Amino acid sequence: MIEPLLRVIGPVVCPFLFGPYPWSTAVPFAPSFSRRRLLGLAALRFAAGAGLATVAAPAWAAPRPRGPEDAYPAVVVGSGYGAAVAALRLGEAGVRTLVLEMGRLWNEAGPDGRVFCRMTAPDRRSMWFKRRTEAPLSSMLWLDVVDRDIDPYPGVLDRVNFEHMSVYVGRGLGGGSLVNGGMAVTPSRRYFEKVFPGVDAGEMYRTYFPRAASALGVNSADPDWLGRSTHYRYARVGRDQAHNAGLSTVHVPNVYDFGYMEREERGEVARSALAGQVIYGNDHGKRSLDKTYLAAALGTGNVTVRTMHRVDAVRQERDGGYVLSVEEIDTAGSTVAVHEIACRHLFLGAGSLGTTELLLRARDTGALAGLGEEVGAGWGTNGNVMAARANHAWNPTGCKQSSIPALAVDDWDNPVHPVFAEIAPVPAGIETWISLYLAITENPERGTLYRDPATDRLGLRWTRDQNQPSVTAAKSLLDRINRANRTVYRYDLFGDDRAFADDFCYHPLGGCVLGKATDGHGRVRGHRNLYVTDGSLIPGSVGVNPFVTITALAERNLARIVAEDVLGR
Repeated sequence: MIEPLLRVIGPVVCPFLFGPYPWSTAVPFAPSFSRRRLLGLAALRFAAGAGLATVAAPAWAAPRPRGPEDAYPAVVVGSGYGAAVAALRLGEAGVRTLVLEMGRLWNEAGPDGRVFCRMTAPDRRSMWFKRRTEAPLSSMLWLDVVDRDIDPYPGVLDRVNFEHMSVYVGRGLGGGSLVNGGMAVTPSRRYFEKVFPGVDAGEMYRTYFPRAASALGVNSADPDWLGRSTHYRYARVGRDQAHNAGLSTVHVPNVYDFGYMEREERGEVARSALAGQVIYGNDHGKRSLDKTYLAAALGTGNVTVRTMHRVDAVRQERDGGYVLSVEEIDTAGSTVAVHEIACRHLFLGAGSLGTTELLLRARDTGALAGLGEEVGAGWGTNGNVMAARANHAWNPTGCKQSSIPALAVDDWDNPVHPVFAEIAPVPAGIETWISLYLAITENPERGTLYRDPATDRLGLRWTRDQNQPSVTAAKSLLDRINRANRTVYRYDLFGDDRAFADDFCYHPLGGCVLGKATDGHGRVRGHRNLYVTDGSLIPGSVGVNPFVTITALAERNLARIVAEDVLGR
């Protein structure tokens, strides 16, 4: 009864509460999930309008007083995919839960009427306390025309720079879902079984991958529209050139609402994907976690969210409970308050870097005695490498380009060099004749995250030589395309004369690998009621964009943990 009613009143009520209507009929939500999303989205809108860092549903509920009594049955650190699953499933189980997020809540428009800035016009909203943007494509024709000087601010994207590798991460309520391209890819079952030999693949593909896809709002572009849209000429060019080389391409599902995008193209709604928004956030269309899992979690009435709260340390008390040291920061990055928050069940979902750093600090300082050497190990880039090709003058890729990828070259079954390469946009607003790719390769190399005791900062043992398997695989694929189409590489896009950008990644994985640093369901070994629920669990590679796998794995683990550990059934 409630679902049909919500679908009738949604187009009227939703824009008033939180902007454009976020549903598509492609993937229906369960009635209770939809109802909770409405309540949670209303709470988020209320908090943004009131300038609150604490969000709860109902939105007018008073937050608990701070101080020694600031204790919760469960605390979730972070608000990315695994963390959001934990928040929702704990809230549904009636467990009073606190979510701590170091970034801000992104749903209030700035002076220009936009929540997020465009890629071609970045401002302080773009990056996390940087003075200059650090975009993956940093030049064009070797000219420094991409990055901009900006004022330091808690922007939505961060680039964490290590000596030989940089890692892009999202900052804000919703984590990486705010800044990724939304490509919702389920890995091949064969490769999943290789990566996770101890996980029941049948159960994952029968139950948890479908559950994740439904809750995330995964949908696919209409093939006919994709085949004629002016904004996807670049994708069709990449597809045709791959086919000329005898390679296969696939349509890739997404969490961006393609129905909304079609309306963007017709001029019926405000533009986002067709206005050059993605790596610094999307104002409209994208079903980021703050509009799906996290909104539904708030709608249970059992979940509270605190943004601009950075967890610095965790320790275990004699009674087995956990205490977190938390800094509350302002938009200048200054600490405005320090809190200690206690809990019985602690879920770490701060991402591969954040979760591992917290555990390494706790291990090295003795705050969590007994953590093993497995913490920090098994880190990888998901084989990420970026490259671009120069097309002929008679084969343009289009001045107008959607920022949301919809096609990929799928050569993962290649027995020598498996590659899954996204056909990526270059939405510069001018004709560039560039075909850009983010290649995901099967790189067996692994790094190790560690804590530098002199600085108390996270470090990464990873060398440039370890990138070579990824470059070799990507080059093997793109060489075939170049030969078949008599094209060449672009050498002017990455700030120097490289054809392959192998010094940054979008998909950091590992550090707390499932079955090694944890048991088979994410319980940290030696520490009861302490859990890892994010990409740290994946041993460096999953073969495709990882967020659907992270979400599905978290669904599987939380089903067991909530039933056995939290509710004690």
